Parts: sequence; structure tokens; C-alpha cells
Amino acid sequence: MSHKNGLEDYYVIRGQKKLRFGYTTGSCAAAACKGAVRMLLGGEKLESVSLMTPKGIPLCLELKDIKYGKDEVSCAVIKDAGDDPDTTDGLYIYASVRRTSGPGIILDGGEGVGRVTKAGLKQKIGEAAINPVPRAMILKEAEEAAGQYDYEGGLEIIISVPKGEETAKKTFNPRLGIVGGISILGTTGIVEPMSEKALIDSIQVEMKQHFCQGEKYLLVTPGNYGAEYLRQHMELPFERNIKCSNYIGETIDMAIDMGVEGILFVSHIGKFVKVAAGIMNTHSHSADGRMEVLCANAVRAGADLDCARKVLECNTTDEALEILESCRILQDTMRELMGRIQFYLNHRSYRQILLGAVVFSNTHGYLGQTEDAEKLIYKIQGQKIPEVLK
Repeated sequence: MSHKNGLEDYYVIRGQKKLRFGYTTGSCAAAACKGAVRMLLGGEKLESVSLMTPKGIPLCLELKDIKYGKDEVSCAVIKDAGDDPDTTDGLYIYASVRRTSGPGIILDGGEGVGRVTKAGLKQKIGEAAINPVPRAMILKEAEEAAGQYDYEGGLEIIISVPKGEETAKKTFNPRLGIVGGISILGTTGIVEPMSEKALIDSIQVEMKQHFCQGEKYLLVTPGNYGAEYLRQHMELPFERNIKCSNYIGETIDMAIDMGVEGILFVSHIGKFVKVAAGIMNTHSHSADGRMEVLCANAVRAGADLDCARKVLECNTTDEALEILESCRILQDTMRELMGRIQFYLNHRSYRQILLGAVVFSNTHGYLGQTEDAEKLIYKIQGQKIPEVLK
């Protein structure tokens, strides 16, 4: 009888098929750590451990390849991505835990876990690529397990992935300056399977619902950042927000076919900077070019060669914005960028509907909006467009 991991009743239906949920590398690392700490301090052999994920779904994960030393225990959990296409599926995620003489818990990455070499990521240069949520999960499980045994000494935890370096070549890590392995990821602890066609279909269904409720002008955000900015900073009906993921072009196409009269996009610059180059699928697998687009618009705004080169060397858009601000060219660059975003939105729609965008960053806040964004804000608020804007 196969081991039950707690996800047996979690699935989505896509194309008349049941697609299983899976769990993240972060969940694997946290579970392996919990098992290793308990075996080290309790002296018992465990076959599995329970884990509560940030999503609120409890897991029961098997422990593999358990090794005991005098003051050290290591074990692994096999990554299961469910039916989601994921390059890390099937990898062994190890946690090795040993007692230390000093107080506190030290967490680091070992073999096959990437190391950060460029600024702009959530970890500092030189740190292991263990993202904040998985890091918090691992430390929580270690602290709670140590507390169970009234252990007050120190612990060193090393997370490793033996085939991680090879697998990382198929991910975006090399481009991000993460070398030597994969990242330990996962904000919810759970992997939800999603095919591209199914996702576009689900966006269409949601758009149709809004349109049928009389919404002729749609309010669209690519993801959680946009939705959160909309909720906190804009006087627009948050409940009308539709998420379009990376599918800007398909969203416009479907809206035109449906008879929608306009769309206002509210987006983080990391996504919408690509639209300024006519890129209508903003997933990094389809196209990146964020720094190249920012650089080109900075040059148009008058940036010198040194400023342009610094932007091209950046890892994230927030980092590039810092450079542009220090060069005193941020506002002019955004003005150029907004003009091109408006152009390519209109180009995609052949001006059949009113399109616009409000663009922000998490660190700088509001960055700018396209020419027709103000008209759309009035329309979505149910107000008449002032004569001055017509």
C-alpha cells in the first residue's frame, strides 16, 4: 500500500483529467529538517513526519535515506510536484542537522542548493538561495522539535540537493546569478497543477462573469502584487479585480471578442516593463529583456553610457530603479516607458477598445500611468470622463 501524503483529495480538473497537487522544495526541506532534529534529539527512527503548510493543508511526508552520526542525523524527502510540469520533481531534498556548542540555529545550503552572486534578490550575495517562506518554515520546525526535547543547545542545519546543480541549468537561476544549484522555493508549500490553456480558459470564464454583470470596463492585475497595490492605494472597486497572470495579449484578445469596451491594467513594473517592448506574454520562459527595455528607455530619456551599463547589470527592476533614481532620470525614463506601453497595448487591440495601465514597484510605489489610464479610472468609477481628457 502506497504512503498517503495528505494530498489525495486535492486536485484540479483540466481537460476532463484530474491533476494532482504536489508540494514544494520548501515543504520537503522543512519536513526533512523536522525529522532529522527529532531523530537527533529523541534518538528514535522515524519513517515520516507531519507538516502544516502555509496554505493550511497538512502533509505527511516520508523520510528517506536516513543516516546517523554521533552528533548528526541526515534524511531526505522526495519532491513531488503532483501533475505540474516541474524540473525539480523527484529530487531528493536533504536536511543534515548536527549539535553545535554555541547557542541558536544556523541554516545554510550545501551541495546542489544555489548561492546568490548578484544583488537585488531576497538573499544577500553569498547566501544560500533559500527563499524567506521556506527559511521560516525550516527554522520553525527546528525550533519546535528542539522545544519538544527541552534542548537548549545550538543546531546547524544544512539543506542539500544532490542533483540540484544539474537541474538548475534548466531553471532561471543562472540568469539570476544563482550558481551551483536550485533555489528552495514555495510561498504556500503546495504546488497546484496548471496548464497554460487551462489558465487562459479560466481567465476567460472570470472575464465573462464580470462582463455579464454589466462591467464594460474591466480592472485587471497580472498577479498578487497588482491586486495588493490596487487594494491599498487606488480608489477603485477591488472586488472587480480580475487576475490575468502573464497573458496580457490573450486577455486583450478575449476582451475584444467578448465586446468589452476597455481594460485598465494595474501592474508591478517587473511584469509590465516587458509590454513596453511589445512582449505580451510576460512569463520569463517566453521572454525577459526587463533590463534591456529599461535601459533603452533610459537612453531615450538622456541617460549616459555609465548609467545604461549599470542598469543592464541589474538583477531586478527594483535595483534598476535605484540606479535610475541615483542618475536623476527615473521620472523621464518612466515617461518614455509609459508611452511605449500605451503604444503596444493599442497595437495589440488595433485601437478597438480603450486600454491603459498604472505601473508601480514595491519599493518606489507609484511609477506612472499611460495616457488613457485616467479615462479608464473614470469609467470604472462610473463617472463621466472630463472634457479635458477627451
